[in-house]
Amino acid sequence: MFRDDEVGAPLRQSLFRRIWLASLLSNFGSLIQGVGAAWAMTQMAASAELVALVQTAAMLPVMLISIPAGAIADMYDRRLVGLVALAMTFASSIALSVLAWFDMLTPISLLVFCFLIGSGMAMFGPAWQSSVNEQVPPKMLPAAITLNSISFNIARSFGPAIGGVIVAAAGAVAAFAANALAYIPILAVLYFWRRKQVPSRLPPERLDRAIISGVRYIVHSPAMRTALMRCTLTGALGGSIFALLPLLVRDVLDGGAQSYGAMLGAFGIGAILGAFYVSDMRGRFGSEASLRAALLAMGIGTGIAALSRIPALTALALALAGAGWMMSMALFNISIQMAAPRWVSGRALAGFRSSNSAGLAIGSWAWGYLAVHTSIDTAMLVSAVAMLASPLVAVWLRMPEVDAATQDASRPVVDPEVRLDLTPRSGPVVVEIEYRIAQSRARAFFEIMQQVQLNRQRNGAYGWSIARDVTDPELWTERYHCPTWYDYLRQRSRPTDAERALQKTASDMHIGPEPVRIRRMLERPFGSVRWKDDTPEVGAAANVIPIAAQTPSTSGT
Repeated sequence: MFRDDEVGAPLRQSLFRRIWLASLLSNFGSLIQGVGAAWAMTQMAASAELVALVQTAAMLPVMLISIPAGAIADMYDRRLVGLVALAMTFASSIALSVLAWFDMLTPISLLVFCFLIGSGMAMFGPAWQSSVNEQVPPKMLPAAITLNSISFNIARSFGPAIGGVIVAAAGAVAAFAANALAYIPILAVLYFWRRKQVPSRLPPERLDRAIISGVRYIVHSPAMRTALMRCTLTGALGGSIFALLPLLVRDVLDGGAQSYGAMLGAFGIGAILGAFYVSDMRGRFGSEASLRAALLAMGIGTGIAALSRIPALTALALALAGAGWMMSMALFNISIQMAAPRWVSGRALAGFRSSNSAGLAIGSWAWGYLAVHTSIDTAMLVSAVAMLASPLVAVWLRMPEVDAATQDASRPVVDPEVRLDLTPRSGPVVVEIEYRIAQSRARAFFEIMQQVQLNRQRNGAYGWSIARDVTDPELWTERYHCPTWYDYLRQRSRPTDAERALQKTASDMHIGPEPVRIRRMLERPFGSVRWKDDTPEVGAAANVIPIAAQTPSTSGT
């Protein structure tokens, strides 16, 4: 029996097990479809550019759609978002199979359907990944994230080979049909999943506002920002294997398509084996030390592969590099998912996918350019040396240690009392909080407020400032604003228990007979509230009208 922190433990959960097995099958289908599409294009067009565009059409949606898809996953029921995305992918796969069956497929239509199928999977990814914490207990979350990564690597190790057999036996149309059938189990599992939906008190944000909120959360979250920057760098430095492996097999090892498939399989098997050590290493040594070990494994494996002229040795080196790659990506994924509260987890995962794709895209181009101007093995050696040196980046960007303390708040806050008939779009809403702090504790208070600033900003506050009264040094005023009344209510409801505890620490430093004073004010009120005929006339020069002056619990300011 697996311990809760071991990789196989989440498979004890029936819901996670069903979804994981179904997603494994769909991953196989996607890779089989990719083989069929590439082969179909070679039969229809002799242009290497068109053949290469098949992969571009399949991967481009990840770059274009991931961020909006993450916002949509956070705004609506993730189960329904996943069902809609899979239904679009399923319909596109059937249409592609029908066109291929009746010999009506053209290069352009093939690229269009590859793009549509890729778009559906790009939309499905954030909704599926961000719902993992609803399928397993919190202690199993890192292991569940690792298992999802294993799922893709199992498919990547064996899917292309299975696809090649299917295409050789029955043609590309059979690969397209196999992909369509592979989506049925995951559709069925999601359809019958009775997800416990916690209704939101507020309507979802507009898509553009939701995207901005997600970007602001990442920018003002040091842990998440660090993980994404390290992920981009690792993708860029490690991209040499993905970009140059076909050329390494052909020009350095004098191998063919069979050898290339074997090398891909070795990399994938190494990735699967490496995944089983992620949870154990992270638990024993922490995220930073585990990441350093993964980067060293990647660097050593890449360097040996560059120098080797023996296929068996190259395969072993690629397995080592694959283990390092899998461990590093799993560590980044775990850090992102455990650092993100539920309200923004889809957007955080979309940021992870985008940063990974951006790093690979930049790295693939850079190593390809270097290989053209030097040689394949030289480019891979440079990549290996850079990877071996990359742990030095931890001097500036140390991987964060995150735990369950970053999860959502356990209790909701009560909406503040108001005496104006506000509309959802009334605003901006200005918040001023007055603290009285003993002068001997001024510096400690100021340092805590720097952390409070990040909390406020990543949850939706703008224009944050802290000021000290020059005539009354004990008086401090925190000030920020939110664009609308609903934005302010969202900002109040988003802090986690850890963030609320930090705000309470600041408030507990307040001295004096009166509690912390909170003012909520409405800027530019004319036209943004429902004025009544009997409303007393307000001076035209007024720009800010107090909504209420209250002193509620500091967990909801």
